[in-house]
Amino acid sequence: MTSTLSLAEALAAGTVVLDGGMSNQLESAGHDLSDELWSARLLAEQPEAVTEAHLAYFRAGADVAITASYQATFEGFAGRGIDHDRAAELMTLSVESAREAARRARVSRPLWVAASAGPYGAMLADGSEYRGRYGLSVDELERFHRPRLEVLAAARPDVLALETVPDADEATALLRAVRGLGVPAWLTYSVAGDRTRAGQPLEEAFAPAAEADEVIAVGVNCCAPQDVDAAVATAARVTGKPVVVYPNSGETWDAGARAWTGRSSFTAGQVKGWQQAGARLIGGCCRVGPDAVSGIAEALRTA
Repeated sequence: MTSTLSLAEALAAGTVVLDGGMSNQLESAGHDLSDELWSARLLAEQPEAVTEAHLAYFRAGADVAITASYQATFEGFAGRGIDHDRAAELMTLSVESAREAARRARVSRPLWVAASAGPYGAMLADGSEYRGRYGLSVDELERFHRPRLEVLAAARPDVLALETVPDADEATALLRAVRGLGVPAWLTYSVAGDRTRAGQPLEEAFAPAAEADEVIAVGVNCCAPQDVDAAVATAARVTGKPVVVYPNSGETWDAGARAWTGRSSFTAGQVKGWQQAGARLIGGCCRVGPDAVSGIAEALRTA
């Protein structure tokens, strides 16, 4: 069921389970995501597949669905011949698809929808989302992000997921871009060790979120599981806000080959430590599927 309890209220009361990788579930269902629009392409071509992917995670125990809008931008859609109005419709559809999955799930616990907004580099689809430092100013990045955030906010998700941010400058732009939209947000960096992908210390990178009233949680995603522990402690200490974590499986993305390499190091048993360190929104990102989310939910609900 959809919830009358706000996500911020739920975080104040306890721990909330996030879903896993949208791409992981869609690929498992046989969909080709090699296109530059990634899962956003299916919003235009097979929206029911997106709803089914969300439903699989809700049924696995997730409380929050993250929409398939990570790579949905006006610029990216335009590159595929999709005009501005249709692009806005597809962004709105990403939220509606998650809401529909929540209705179909028919569970008694509260469910929420997080509208994903990926970094500028995701639109480029060249791996720069894991590097940052695009050569754009904070003002230019704000101008890029604001229009689609306005559309996503108008679709009335429960929260905006400003996710996989590689660079503290882009985080500053995103925090500016969500002001006045009337929808809370969480901010998560993609990290390597104790630094953002662009090389900034996490202590400095998390600091601006501490003063942003719109931000209800801060943390990391799309990183290796072993990088989570220190990040949770730093985010909690620097911001005083609930911490959100959803790492990858531990495998490595090869942007050139557009494939994952290595072996998984993610285990449901790790989440109890993250919870004890201050994490209140916990799930998985790329290569973390419904089975793993089910394990996360079981671990957190018996902790």
